[in-house]
Amino acid sequence: MKILSLDLATQTGWASYDNGSVDLGTADFKLKRGESPGMRFLRCRSWLREMKKLLGDIDLIAYEQPHQRGGHPTQVAMGLVAEVLSFAARANIETTSYHATSLKKWATGKGNAKKPQMVKEAESRGYIVANDDEADAVLMLEHCLEDLHIDKSDTARSTTKTKLVRR
Repeated sequence: MKILSLDLATQTGWASYDNGSVDLGTADFKLKRGESPGMRFLRCRSWLREMKKLLGDIDLIAYEQPHQRGGHPTQVAMGLVAEVLSFAARANIETTSYHATSLKKWATGKGNAKKPQMVKEAESRGYIVANDDEADAVLMLEHCLEDLHIDKSDTARSTTKTKLVRR
C-alpha cells in the first residue's frame, strides 16, 4: 500500500509509505514577489503530480484537517486542501484527514503539544526530521498506518530524504 501524508501549509511537510519504506521531506509553496496568490495553489497542483510520478500509484492521501485560524492562514489552508481533494478525485485516490489536536494527543499524549515536542517524538521513533513540518507529516503517517492496522515493525525508516522541494 502506498500512502502520502501531508502537513499542508506554505511549507508543506510530507511523508510517504511504500511497502515498509518511509521517505519524507518538505515542499515550499511560498509566493515570489509580485505573484498572484493563486500561484501557490498551482505550485501545489504541480507538486502533487510530481509526487504521483515519483511514487507511482498512491492508494491513500492523509492530510491535516484545517481549522479556522482566520484571515490569510485559513485561506491558504483551505486552498491547499481543495487542491489535494481535487487531485485525489481526478487520480482516484482515497483521502482521510486528521485534526491537529487528535494527532498531537495520539503522538505525545497531549492535544496541545508544541512543535518541539512533535519533533522530539518523531526522532524518538527513529526518524531524522529537518523541522516540525516533516515531524507532523511522519507522525500522521504512523497514525494512519496504525488506523489501517499495518504493522509498523516492518517499516524501514529513511535516513536520507527524497529531495522534492518546490521553490
